[in-house]
Amino acid sequence: MAADDPDEKEPPVKELDEEDISLLKTYGLGPYASHITAAEKDIKEGLKRVHDVCGIKESDTGLAAPSRWDLVSDKQAMQEEQPLQVSRCTKIIKPGTEEAKYVINIKQIAKFVVGLGDKVAPTDIEEGMRVGVDRTKYQIQIPLPPKIDPSVTMMTVEEKPDVTYSDIGGCKEQIERMREVVELPMLHPEKFVQLGIDPPKGVLCYGPPGTGKTLLARAVANRTDACFIRVIGSELVQKYVGEGARMVRELFQMARSKKACLIFFDEVDAIGGARFDDGAGGDNEVQRTMLEIVNQLDGFDSRGNIKVLMATNRPDTLDPALLRPGRLDRKVEFGLPDLESRTQIFQIHTRTMNCERDIRFELLSRLCPNSTGADIRSVCTEAGMFAIRARRKTVSEKDFLEAVNKVIKGYQKFSATPKYMVYN
Repeated sequence: MAADDPDEKEPPVKELDEEDISLLKTYGLGPYASHITAAEKDIKEGLKRVHDVCGIKESDTGLAAPSRWDLVSDKQAMQEEQPLQVSRCTKIIKPGTEEAKYVINIKQIAKFVVGLGDKVAPTDIEEGMRVGVDRTKYQIQIPLPPKIDPSVTMMTVEEKPDVTYSDIGGCKEQIERMREVVELPMLHPEKFVQLGIDPPKGVLCYGPPGTGKTLLARAVANRTDACFIRVIGSELVQKYVGEGARMVRELFQMARSKKACLIFFDEVDAIGGARFDDGAGGDNEVQRTMLEIVNQLDGFDSRGNIKVLMATNRPDTLDPALLRPGRLDRKVEFGLPDLESRTQIFQIHTRTMNCERDIRFELLSRLCPNSTGADIRSVCTEAGMFAIRARRKTVSEKDFLEAVNKVIKGYQKFSATPKYMVYN
């Protein structure tokens, strides 16, 4: 139809309301402003009707409206669907061909040679993995994840700690040794290949309580991108026979499934004590758990790309089989910090404190002989408490001196350092 056809009818123009008039005055949109406003309203109403029909609400559940639920038919469908049995695929016959068959082992029933279901691809099934099979033809219907205890899975550190190497004072040599074991093989593996040696795979951190062993492990977890698993020794001590050893096996099984993994055993003397017979058999289960750790560290199966860190303040009680090279290649001692290290620790802990200027940290360090990093941190906290008690907003040097008298001299009988020196 020609543009100048006299029979062509112009579209009806909507009468302007007050809102349209205000828009015209504001933006000067001409006669099309009312059409634009009407179209926007129509689009919003149309979207609302579509959402009401589809049952989409302002939520992320994606459920239909309750009026459209059919719980009876859903329940009937669940009853008709047969539950699957858990089995293990022990062998694949003619893998990679269309005639491939799978040998499955259903516990306490029998072994069967079966095929695949319609919803499973041959690449999904591997030898040794757990699978779900139906109860009639025993066809494999779904691959299952490995059976790992939830308490073992929870040991993985998901959120990285906020501790860095700069937060550890007086442990320069120890940090360097730890980084050689943990970071160097991951960042520069070619150096070890050229020399023809295997990188060290295990480190034992030992020293008096409060010298930074666990703190350094937290800094390593912050620094590395590998999976970090933290195990407290007492968690592996279980009531029933074989439970602790099973947890250790599942722990290393989970670690082997990762590309690179670090396992940190804190307070390893809870399970790594030297073997002895007390006549009552009370420590037999603990010794079984320790022997399983020994086997996993350097047994018949290869450890893979798993680094093991252990920390203890009683290295004299550990079993010699656990400490031998090949299992724990390096022993790093965290000794008492010297004068320079104590000054550095004071500066680290007062970084975020509101202190007065020109505080003589070296003088404070001289007043804290044979003190650990934990003692110095306690001194800084007590100095802050003295300032709060005096209703001041800054911490003075006098507060630090009073804190030294209270923590270092007053609490000296509670210090564990002299006892450790006897064992050492």
